[in-house]
Amino acid sequence: MNFFTQVLHLLGSGAAAFITARNMRDPLTRPNTLASLQLAESGSVPYLEALRDRAAAEGDTWLAEKLTRHANDERRHGQIFAHALKQLNKEVIDLKTSPRPTNTEEKPEKRKRNPFFDAYFEGYTQADLKPEAIDWIAFLGSTYILELDASKDFVRMANVLPEDEPVSAKLKKGILSVASDEIGHAAYLREALERRLSVQQVDTVIDSWRTRKVNAILAMVSNFIHRSGKSPSLVRDGVPTEMSEASAERELVGSKSRG
Repeated sequence: MNFFTQVLHLLGSGAAAFITARNMRDPLTRPNTLASLQLAESGSVPYLEALRDRAAAEGDTWLAEKLTRHANDERRHGQIFAHALKQLNKEVIDLKTSPRPTNTEEKPEKRKRNPFFDAYFEGYTQADLKPEAIDWIAFLGSTYILELDASKDFVRMANVLPEDEPVSAKLKKGILSVASDEIGHAAYLREALERRLSVQQVDTVIDSWRTRKVNAILAMVSNFIHRSGKSPSLVRDGVPTEMSEASAERELVGSKSRG
């Protein structure tokens, strides 16, 4: 990675870190941030499981085991963020059934596009990125960068949460555990690259995806500024925690009495 790209990496990463930390710290934007994290973590599980099946079919039992662990971790991460939302009496909107707000000035296909991933995977088609088709080196390199950087982003988000409030303190602990898992994911992904490539080739692949990440971050920040920092809501009011716990307790008592 050349000097100019390194500078852009520092600037872009700093801007992204500021945005995510600010959104996690602010009680008004925290629910939407938690919802986006829940969707991202839980949404990756089917993809990782499909890759696990492919690795197993190809005889790479080592990678299949690592992908199994990765998928299980992401599932648990989604549960952590879902529970945090529940503590705020919020829940993720079902994007498949809920009507999406429309903007008559934007075409539907443009609203659905993610500027970050458009830039990160520039040159790849949707078909190229399917688990049954994606080149293993592309998957390992791109995901290594995402997991490595995510581990740092989660630490930053956790550190802005207050420790003198029980719900926030518990969330902070959960996010730090997610960060720890992401470090482990990055480690196995790099090892998987090293099993396939020479040291020099690994460095080249990682530098390539680091450059793509820099461009993707700049695209994301530009889009954020263009939207004046506004994001579509991903949450709705849920059942208050006290009511849901009381309902669960009544159901438990009822099931015992029926037994």
